[in-house]
Amino acid sequence: MADQWTIGIIGGSGLYAIDGLEDQAWRRVESPWGQPSDDILFGRIGDVHLRFLPRHGRGHRIAPSDLNARANIDALKRSGCTDILSISSIGSLREELAPGRFVVIDQFIDRTKGRPSSFFTSGMVAHVSMAEPVCERLSAFAAEAVDKAGGNVAKGGTYLAMEGPQFSTRAESMLYRQWGADVIGMTAMPEAKLAREAELPYALIGMVTDYDCWREETAFVEVSEVIAQMAANGAVARKAVEAFVKALPEVREPSPLDTVLDHALITDPAHRDPALLAKLDAVAGRALG
Repeated sequence: MADQWTIGIIGGSGLYAIDGLEDQAWRRVESPWGQPSDDILFGRIGDVHLRFLPRHGRGHRIAPSDLNARANIDALKRSGCTDILSISSIGSLREELAPGRFVVIDQFIDRTKGRPSSFFTSGMVAHVSMAEPVCERLSAFAAEAVDKAGGNVAKGGTYLAMEGPQFSTRAESMLYRQWGADVIGMTAMPEAKLAREAELPYALIGMVTDYDCWREETAFVEVSEVIAQMAANGAVARKAVEAFVKALPEVREPSPLDTVLDHALITDPAHRDPALLAKLDAVAGRALG
């Protein structure tokens, strides 16, 4: 039903399960955009339906540059999701955002390259606004949930999305600080852009694992240290997901982001590519209908 919540949870490094999930069932969801990262775990917490997708696949087998973000977002849309809560490990570009802190992101700088970043290619062109790239309503619920779970949360922050899989050079890290970036990661783009195109309100909880290499007095980050911090962060994140779901209003009121494609489609109907339209059936079927 249109007024019910179905939350898609995209679990990043450190979040591979959801506590309190009832009626669990892993289901394969096919997408015309290729293979999603994994099957999707269907379940519910109380009356709220959840769809959990491990971003890197179970066992963390998929590198950031190889993620099929289009297939992931499309599969979540096909699974009935109304909104997406993304959870991701991040590095810190600010002294006050120490390892172990959480950041509910509100802005992005996209420095990825070579990743398909839109569902709307030649044959069906659309331009969605990304001025405010996250859902304010979901982000507020997310920040409150982290707080309830015992996490130290910063409300708002700019996420620099880098290509990876290598970490930054010191010069890059210092440059990103000058740009006003607060944290750095490898996976939120083009994920957030694609969620907007799919008319799925999106919020991102970032889990700080380490300081990026701008701090000259600090040793370079080692993966073993990151993994240890991820485990600690993940325990709080699992509690936060449960708190997030339980705090949602019983009725999901419409969001302006539910209908962004009404003002984004630009290709004349007579010149739209039927093959591309068929692939867009889940993502844009409402607007193209």
